[in-house]
Amino acid sequence: MSLPKIEEVLNLNDQEIENEIINVKKQLFELRLKVSLRQSFKPHSIKHNKHRLSQLLMVQANRKQT
Repeated sequence: MSLPKIEEVLNLNDQEIENEIINVKKQLFELRLKVSLRQSFKPHSIKHNKHRLSQLLMVQANRKQT
């Protein structure tokens, strides 16, 4: 599974980006919870969600500047 592409984020409007940020943060929380409870999960999904969150926040910040 490859990392998320920035083109997917650039095609979203501002409201969709806000919603996606909230969803990714929830997923990261759930993954951290699974780690602490020693439940099974896919370790690469943490990296992918962090990457996706950074992309979303970067695009959101760039749009607010202009």
